[in-house]
Amino acid sequence: MIRKPLIGITLGDPGGIGPEVVLRALADRPARAAARFMVFGSAAVLHRVAGGLHLAAPGFRGASDEPIGRDEGPFLMECGDCPGRLALLGRPTAAGGAASVAWIECAVQMALDRRIDAVVTAPISKEAIHKAGYDWPGHTEMIAESAGVRKPVMMMAGGGLRVALVTTHAAIRDLPELITRKNVLDTIRIVHRDLRRWFGLRRPRIGVCGLNPHAGEAGLFGGEEAKSVAPAIRQARREGIACDGPIPADAAFTPKLRARHDAFVAMFHDQACIPVKMLAFESGVNVTLGLPIIRTSPDHGTAYDIVRQGKADPGSMIAAILLAAEMAGRHG
Repeated sequence: MIRKPLIGITLGDPGGIGPEVVLRALADRPARAAARFMVFGSAAVLHRVAGGLHLAAPGFRGASDEPIGRDEGPFLMECGDCPGRLALLGRPTAAGGAASVAWIECAVQMALDRRIDAVVTAPISKEAIHKAGYDWPGHTEMIAESAGVRKPVMMMAGGGLRVALVTTHAAIRDLPELITRKNVLDTIRIVHRDLRRWFGLRRPRIGVCGLNPHAGEAGLFGGEEAKSVAPAIRQARREGIACDGPIPADAAFTPKLRARHDAFVAMFHDQACIPVKMLAFESGVNVTLGLPIIRTSPDHGTAYDIVRQGKADPGSMIAAILLAAEMAGRHG
């Protein structure tokens, strides 16, 4: 019998759609066939969401410090303090932010300890975690700090595309200072290594986007390509990495160029997210590269405006689970 990976799932912000999409994903037959689950969250929140939205709540087993073995579960690990009244609240709170951070930190530590095989995180609210006194801009930076990683890389995957980011949540006005040769080169190296490690690609082909229109047009529209991007690509090639560019971003994701590359490196957030979300809005996955653990998440937010309507689409959460299970199975 093949051992199914044990995947940790965090509930995200308890007042958002995270608990709903987690419950819907746990009821999905392909997801259940692919993995076993340990949910990091609150029984009170889960039962309130299940009751309020008329969803089936699986019979969770309490997680303990004892080895899980081959038991199917699902398991529930309660860490942190989260009252059930936060469920279906539909707005960010300091208590919800604190709970979502506690669940993430607990799951990441168990993954680092090799007690679970991967972490899938439901959406958090940046406003809520800031209300709780934390200053991380998002999941990626929080998890990297917990894992002791200096340079995490966010990669969006879906619709046949994999697009990694040199910068993540940064203002457009700050990009020229952040697009350095070192930053671009480090991103290319991490993408190359993790496509081999987690995705089983022996010689990944990486396309690197430019920052400016027409990739700078020989300096007419900006000098970042000549100063930083092209030198990083040349150094990566000297190291044996199959990469090319700078590619004008408005042409990078055409069918012809997509067929020639296993992944792309984009310079900033929207350059990466727009093509993936256009192709796979309901099934896109955010993968954090550069970590010693596997971490994926759905590509959407907390969607406070629909938390009581019972219509949150679990497609992206299911895709994140299936990708995490695939990565864990390949690595294991």
